[in-house]
Amino acid sequence: MLSKRSQPARTEAAQPEQAGPQHVAIIMDGNGRWAQKKGKIRTFGHKAGVDSVRAVVRFARTTGIKSLTLFAFSSENWKRPQEEVSVLMELFNLVLNSEVKRLHKNDVRLQVIGDVSAFDDKLKAKIAKAEALTRDNQSLVLNIAANYGGRWDITHAAKQVAQNVLDGKQQVSDITEESLSSYISTANLPELDLMIRTGGERRISNFLLWQCAYAELYFTDVLWPDFTEEVFQQAVDDFNIRQRRFGLTGEQISV
Repeated sequence: MLSKRSQPARTEAAQPEQAGPQHVAIIMDGNGRWAQKKGKIRTFGHKAGVDSVRAVVRFARTTGIKSLTLFAFSSENWKRPQEEVSVLMELFNLVLNSEVKRLHKNDVRLQVIGDVSAFDDKLKAKIAKAEALTRDNQSLVLNIAANYGGRWDITHAAKQVAQNVLDGKQQVSDITEESLSSYISTANLPELDLMIRTGGERRISNFLLWQCAYAELYFTDVLWPDFTEEVFQQAVDDFNIRQRRFGLTGEQISV
């Protein structure tokens, strides 16, 4: 989103004890390869991936995850073949039409993070309508990262802070990690705990760069359309056995 979030971000030192990840992000990779393995065109895989989106939203809601951020369309994806980009935009429209009422019924709040100014007016109106309908829902916050890039997110936040300085609302000396964090697109959410990437790649591809500073990373060879609730549980189980130290020693954490 293009406005400051209402809740300031927590610092890593303030992390509470938790039974599992409270904020999970997923890079949904492998749709095209999944389709090609089946002798289909790449866009067939994107459509099949919608079922996996439903599965992970259901899993997150029923297991107590508070925020789920899905990388749907990056700022770099515009460079893909025009046909594929068109299908992705059509699919985004279709999902907004078909899934929002279901999300609302299940008490899920929908947010779209990223530079939505690049979308057409019809799509922007649908996004605004969906966010307004689900704004008060409490069970899960579902963030769809669309036309999103981690560098864009940090740059956008920096521009807002710079404008505040120009307007005399704050001094350069007032700028801290916490104040900049309050302008990052996920500032109203818990700190990112776990980032999952499907499809076998081992990189984060400009996704949530600021937020993943202390996140646990989990990579799986499973292609996105094959990502089930069981595979999600494996990632959470792996997260739960890790010791998160946030710069401290293992002995300090154990005290």
